[in-house]
Amino acid sequence: MASPVAALFFLVTARWCLQVAHAGRQVFDVMDFGAFADGETDDSKAFTRAWAKACASPGMPSVVVPQGEYRLHPVVFRGPCKGYMELRLSGVLRAPDDLAAFRGSHEWVNFDGVDGLLVTGGGTFDGRGASSWHLNECPRNPNCKPLPVSIKLGRVRNVTITGVTSLDSKFFHVIIIGSQDVAIHRVTIRAPRDSPNTDGVHIQGSSNVRITDTAVATGDDCVSVGPGSADITVSGVSCGPGHGISVGSLGRHPGEEDVRGLRVSNCTLAGTANGVRIKTWRGGLRPGSVVSGLVFEDIVMRKVRNPIIIDQEYCPYSSTSCRHESLPSVVRISDVKFKNIRGVSATQVAVKLSCSGAIPCHGLELRDIELRYIKRGVATESRCANVAGGVAGGTLLPPSCI
Repeated sequence: MASPVAALFFLVTARWCLQVAHAGRQVFDVMDFGAFADGETDDSKAFTRAWAKACASPGMPSVVVPQGEYRLHPVVFRGPCKGYMELRLSGVLRAPDDLAAFRGSHEWVNFDGVDGLLVTGGGTFDGRGASSWHLNECPRNPNCKPLPVSIKLGRVRNVTITGVTSLDSKFFHVIIIGSQDVAIHRVTIRAPRDSPNTDGVHIQGSSNVRITDTAVATGDDCVSVGPGSADITVSGVSCGPGHGISVGSLGRHPGEEDVRGLRVSNCTLAGTANGVRIKTWRGGLRPGSVVSGLVFEDIVMRKVRNPIIIDQEYCPYSSTSCRHESLPSVVRISDVKFKNIRGVSATQVAVKLSCSGAIPCHGLELRDIELRYIKRGVATESRCANVAGGVAGGTLLPPSCI
């Protein structure tokens, strides 16, 4: 057994090493603000106190969460702050199982109005979604009340999340809304294949967002790009299981903003319900929004259903539940390129471009597409509807319908 002197020396040395590791940063350890890290006690107040103290400090303050399990009720990490913030998470944050603990909050961990933030440290945000998924009515009811999102980045700028894990969110894992200059890099996102509405990263009303070298396995879209998104990069993402990498859904609500400038590249999708997809609801009020300037390139499909799909008749509910289901979509799609997409399709129709009968798609490009059907000896097919102009070239398997 170590002597008391040796134990004290170890503690002092460990704290000194921590300070060295954060040279140039003031360290605000949640344990110093009353956290228990026992996995049972609500540590929310300790976290908010540590954040408030760090946020009021100039320079590069760091909120440190050591290894351990922290029960965390809904919390808002609010800005603006005086310095460039860091949340260094080495432990595991666990959300409440009981939805009553959210007291009407739509998010679990909410970063609001922060300009300058790094979230890192190798830790885990455990949303404890399995306790609530059976209460989610959204897959059946278009007027449902969504369950809480795990991580929200709202009205933030200059934010990087890297080297952490989001596990079993109750609803979306990460939502980026009203924000600029956000990077999601080398993040792991996991939930079971049958977990409803557990989108990996959802982007809306935001610009210059980069999702890179990230692994997403979930029950819904690995990445979803919503209205008002511009200059979005998705690169080096592995997706599956899940519903693919999607633009949309769009056109459900009046006054939606455009989606302009998206590049999806060097991604691998495996066993997903869709590959790369644009989905817009039927109907809607004119003028509709615009989807333009999209590039999907250098993508590998491994036993993926619907590897390339534009679906302007999107409706995940019964036809009687779809608003204006008899009317075509008013979302205008143009300048979309699909290039160097290859692999194995789990559906015979590997390319489906189903555009709006009211506003046909313009400026589509298919180039170097090689998608083979999972059943040997059966050729893949492409189907087009309401495509009013485009180009095709290079290797084309299936043959182009443009």
